[in-house]
Amino acid sequence: MEAANPSSSHCSYEDYKETADWLLNRTKQRPKVAIICGSGLGGLADLLEEKTVFKYEDIPHFPTSTVQGHAGQLVFGKLNGCECVCMQGRFHFYEGYNIQTVTYPVRVFYLLGVSTLIVTNAAGGLNDTYSVGDIMLIKDHINMPGFAGQNPLCGHNDERFGVRFPCMSDAYDRDLRALTRKTAKELGYDSFLQEGVYCMLAGPTYETIAECKLLQRLGADAVGMSTVPEVVVARHCGTRAQEDVAPDRRLRVLGLSLITNKVVTDYESNEKANHTEVLKTTERRTQELQNLVSRLIANL
Repeated sequence: MEAANPSSSHCSYEDYKETADWLLNRTKQRPKVAIICGSGLGGLADLLEEKTVFKYEDIPHFPTSTVQGHAGQLVFGKLNGCECVCMQGRFHFYEGYNIQTVTYPVRVFYLLGVSTLIVTNAAGGLNDTYSVGDIMLIKDHINMPGFAGQNPLCGHNDERFGVRFPCMSDAYDRDLRALTRKTAKELGYDSFLQEGVYCMLAGPTYETIAECKLLQRLGADAVGMSTVPEVVVARHCGTRAQEDVAPDRRLRVLGLSLITNKVVTDYESNEKANHTEVLKTTERRTQELQNLVSRLIANL
């Protein structure tokens, strides 16, 4: 089965539909929740019951993941009785994919009938009050690649997905954030649950000290190399041009960042960010993050 080419041009509606139909014909699951797992967080998919697993390379038009800590498979199943689909391994701009290919799965999820998207990532802490191992509830984002013209909605707009100019001021669902805070309190996790602004940079280099200081001044609380393109496409799905017409089926979005390291802002420091540290931190906090997502889905 031919996978997506990292440098390929825009995908058509028919491509997304072919992928969705291929999956629907091979599983009885009809997911309402999709979960995109960040670095080292693929264990969320292991919680699913009655699983059906598809390797990315076997799915028509699907990209493949090349990053350590990303398994590269789509897992359908039930979590606390809720039908879900889980991405074990996401795609990144720095892998050489264009920004549209990075977000390919989101529109497939939409055509599968998904109504809630949960995105997780590993991120560097910019906020001085954050500690390594904190979970940050994303309330907003700064789309740095978008400032440079790398927005997944650039190019032809297909009205079957959404409008030309979608709103992003409500990108992260307020009710889902409130439910997450309530769930975290029930689990006794409120001591390490933060809420803040996530900034995406293209990567693959970690940030310089000057860049970290700039991002802090811009109001970012955490920084990473993913999530924002998927959220932009998710919020585009289901929008309608006429304000007096109710949205057909908007995708609600919840974003969670695991703070895996504190950024370096001191020129005298000997600390250095590295991917091994990121994976080690996720191992330590994986159980709590899995419990949070699992309980959250049960409360939806």
